[in-house]
Amino acid sequence: MRILVVEDDRKVARFIERGLREEGYVVDVAHDGQDGLTRAKVYEYDLILLDVMLPGLSGFEVVRDLRRAESGVPVLMLTARDDAEDVVRGLDLGADDYLTKPFSFDVLLARVRALSRRASVGGGGSPLVYDDLEMDRLRRRVTRGGEDISLTPKEFHLLEYLLQRPEEVVRRTELLEKVWDLHFDPMSNVVDVHVAKLRRKLRKDDRPELIHTLRGVGYILQRKAPS
Repeated sequence: MRILVVEDDRKVARFIERGLREEGYVVDVAHDGQDGLTRAKVYEYDLILLDVMLPGLSGFEVVRDLRRAESGVPVLMLTARDDAEDVVRGLDLGADDYLTKPFSFDVLLARVRALSRRASVGGGGSPLVYDDLEMDRLRRRVTRGGEDISLTPKEFHLLEYLLQRPEEVVRRTELLEKVWDLHFDPMSNVVDVHVAKLRRKLRKDDRPELIHTLRGVGYILQRKAPS
């Protein structure tokens, strides 16, 4: 899941970015409204955390312009004032939720999960299932054949991305962009390393391989190895 944080307070932005990255999310940061709007129009994000008071364009103007451009990306607005007028204005302009500063990171994370479930493929918090593999995104639980599999946050998001595209070829560059960082070195073998670790964990009790490599291209989640 790829998140854009638009926050002019660099200390707050670093706090949010670090916490989200530790949870396995891909995070880009903008420090003013115009940069945030440009990034949101150029790149595909799953969620935007948007401060209200920004230099240049305000958060209100950013969300207004995004909705006028028919962008449906979920927006969580961050405001320093618990002012009903600001909240109503933001929601009326197209924001999906708001959070008043100061906030605990656990609360922010819960809002992020709620908005991502609402916008996720298949809707709501419904599990992702392929063959005997099941992912409960609400409880962040993965099982195969009914047995729990312990995954790191990055492995969880990697598997989630593959489960949303079963039997489709997913390119390494796509995984780098969606599961890692916008500026991650494309020559890195980080994708291969994580896929290898994920494969080992999914082979529980010698069950058949589900993630297959297409050399020079990427990966595919399917029961049989590609011919």
